[in-house]
Formats: sequence, structure tokens, C-alpha cells
Amino acid sequence: MVRLSKRMSELGICSRREADEWIVKGWVRVDGAVVSELGSRIRPEQSITVERAARNEQAQRVTFVLHKPIGYVSGQPEDDYPPAAALLTAANRWQEDDARIRFSPQQLRGLAPAGRLDIDSTGMLILTQDGRIARQLIGADSDIDKEYLVRVAYQTHEEDVRTHFPAALLDKLRHGLSLDDVPLKPAEVEWQNPEQLRFVLREGKKRQIRRMCELVGLRVTGLKRIRMGRIKLGNLPQGQWRYLRPDEQF
Repeated sequence: MVRLSKRMSELGICSRREADEWIVKGWVRVDGAVVSELGSRIRPEQSITVERAARNEQAQRVTFVLHKPIGYVSGQPEDDYPPAAALLTAANRWQEDDARIRFSPQQLRGLAPAGRLDIDSTGMLILTQDGRIARQLIGADSDIDKEYLVRVAYQTHEEDVRTHFPAALLDKLRHGLSLDDVPLKPAEVEWQNPEQLRFVLREGKKRQIRRMCELVGLRVTGLKRIRMGRIKLGNLPQGQWRYLRPDEQF
């Protein structure tokens, strides 16, 4: 027997939080019977359906693609630094956003970042009301890759770093490092130009790229996330945002 909300999340129907909300509202049926008690357990093979009202509510939930500047934290305010969500205003909407969605402050309710981006990093940050998207990006079984451009220095070298950085250490970045005594998954790491590396990761430990670089003697001087799955940052200006369109998938 498994918790109904957990099973709904595993099946990709919604997030566990959404499931609990729908259960309380009487919007969830198991084998055709309404289940409205939180903590209810079912057998994995039982059939789960949800009322149309749940689907309608889910369809109204929005996802923002934000180009986060340095100096903003991904989640709650900390050490007097503002949250990235503070940039989600009508004035900061990208003029080239072609999503047919009208901005409303109600869209900021229940909004959560789907993946961290450090205060001293810039680039794509996803903030969403949709638990399915959050689970897809940061769930324990997520396999969505994230791409970064990372400017680095090595020892006393801040220019033409590629020439001075040993190839063996580049291979170490790709596979062979551990953080917090846990081996890291293989990563794609290659030189983008003489001072900048391109990283593609399929996991997201805290300050992972900076810590990886420290382990091989590199110093990160700039870090920008430019892609998550199939969604690219593109020409979205720093400090501005756009909606994730219904036809876009990570």
C-alpha cells in the first residue's frame, strides 16, 4: 500500500502538494470512488482519476522563465538579498514574449523555483506553480540536463586558460570527482573559448560547478545557465522574464 498523493506524483498526475489539495476538495477518485481523506493509501495497481475541475485548475498554473541577474537569491530572501521572484512584475516582462497569457499578481501565489541558481550566478531560472514541472526538473529521478557557460582562471592565468590547464584535469571534471563523499554523475565539459568552459550536468548539488572547479584548481569568475532540457535562455535580457508556452516541453 502506498500513499495516494505519492502515487499520483509518481504517475506524473500532479505534485504531492497538489494531490493533497485535490483530495481534500473531493476531486480524486480511486477505482471510481471519491477519496477525500488525507493520508489515504492504495494499492499501486488501482486506477486513479481526477475531476475536470482539477485539470482546469492545473491548466491555469503558470511557469516563468527568468534571466536572473547576480545579487538575487533563487528562493526566500536571505542576508538582505532580494528573491528572484521580486523581478516578476508586469514592467519586467520581455517585450518579445509571445505567450498569450495576461500577467496577474495571482500567478505569484504558490510559486517556487525549480532548481537553484547561486546569488553570484546569472542565467535561466524557472519559477513555477506547476508541481509536475518542478518534479520533472528537480525530482529525485530527474534526468533533465542543464547547460552552463563558466568563465575560469587557473593559478595565475586569467587569459588563455585552456593552454595552461592540464588535459588530465579536464577529464577529471568530466568524470571522477566526488562531492560530500558521493561520486558525481558523468558530465559534459569542454572548452567554449580559451577562458570559458561549457558544462552540461544531469544533477544539481549546491554550488556544484564551483566546487568541482575548486577540486581541480580552477577559480570560477563567472557562471551563466543557458539551457534546461529543451528550453534555452536565448535572447531573454537579464532581469526580464517570459512565460513558458503551453507548446514548450523540457
